Amino acid sequence: QVQLVESGGGSVQAGGSLRLSCVISGSPFDRNRVGWYRQAPGEERELVATVSNDGSSTYEDAVKGRFTITRDNAKNTWYLQIERLKPEDSTVYFCNSVPPMRHWGQGTQVTVSS
Repeated sequence: QVQLVESGGGSVQAGGSLRLSCVISGSPFDRNRVGWYRQAPGEERELVATVSNDGSSTYEDAVKGRFTITRDNAKNTWYLQIERLKPEDSTVYFCNSVPPMRHWGQGTQVTVSS
């Protein structure tokens, strides 16, 4: 059974930074490409950043230059460093494979005040 555990969220002021963490354990889980997703209430979940086994990464246009996704294979942990936070970044963040499997973790809440 796969477990996805996100952490690191919090309440910050605009312009601040956070580092989100995601520990993935169990199987089966496709670790070749993993992403961070976010979902605001009443909206579709969107993929904001991905990282592949070869280290290559992709970012949604709205977060380019502010978000950095990395992975630590030894710790089975994926990170999302977020800089220059904006109020519109406020939502719940999740990690999952790309494309995502049906099971999701609880996510971690990010709240940015102006």
